Amino acid sequence: MVEYLSFDKRQPDDQYRLLLKSILTSGEIVPTRQGQEALTILGAQMRFDLRNGFPVITNRSIKGFWNKAIGELCAFINGARTTEQFAEFGCDWWDAWASEEKCSKRGLETGDIGPASYGAMFHDWPDEDGNSYDQFEHLVKQIIEFPYDRTHLVNPWYGAWLARDSGRINKATIAPCHGWVQVRIINGRLHLHMKQRSGDVPVGVPSNMVQYSALLMMLAQLTGYQPGSYIHYIVDAHIYTDQVQAAQEMVARSSASLPTVRLTSAGQKVVDIHDFRAEHFELTDYHPHPAIGNIPVAT
Repeated sequence: MVEYLSFDKRQPDDQYRLLLKSILTSGEIVPTRQGQEALTILGAQMRFDLRNGFPVITNRSIKGFWNKAIGELCAFINGARTTEQFAEFGCDWWDAWASEEKCSKRGLETGDIGPASYGAMFHDWPDEDGNSYDQFEHLVKQIIEFPYDRTHLVNPWYGAWLARDSGRINKATIAPCHGWVQVRIINGRLHLHMKQRSGDVPVGVPSNMVQYSALLMMLAQLTGYQPGSYIHYIVDAHIYTDQVQAAQEMVARSSASLPTVRLTSAGQKVVDIHDFRAEHFELTDYHPHPAIGNIPVAT
């Protein structure tokens, strides 16, 4: 369990607001494949010691969605790649990336985001014998057996199926944007670093912050270590031009202390990473600014 400071002793965390501000003030406008231009900076990092609170953003409320992001990661861990499989985990927003148009040009059935997508790569990475390799299953085993190794890694990127050169047809309707995970055990605490190649900071990044902090808690629960710090690195951190107004509104708001997220009693009994679900996490001490409706999402 996370050893949280009492809520009144936590320091307000301003990292997310400052990241938005940095992009707005120093980002360069670049074209994107989605058609909408984006303000972009390179090499952003946020670091959260979970003792000071769980990184659910406070500059706008995501109370109605925060645990759905965890459900999505649980779906990925279990190998989900179709809209039907996502629906089993409460994820009902994948239709735009699993349309007939996007799937057919890659030789996929409508509703299937492909064998090079997040869930397929996490759960069914093709090994040298033509079998599938479950990365998170073996990550847990390796942490338990060799805790102090520096090789506790998960990688969502299968280059042979994602390269766009020489007329290749890639095997995912959306190339993985996040999920380069590395775990490090130091002095009995489990720290998780997640590298993200591309981050939509107003919409996608808040979900990713929740997902991978929850993953830290899952791994700590399964391996017996104390949850430590979550480090989030974004190579390409951007705000689409049609998101600028919402980003400016969040920057104008003060940041509050981060909330508490704990595993429920049922979550504390989970012994297999595939059995975690969104409902195993509960949120308290969350005092955000009001939600901002209809922030555009690039597809």
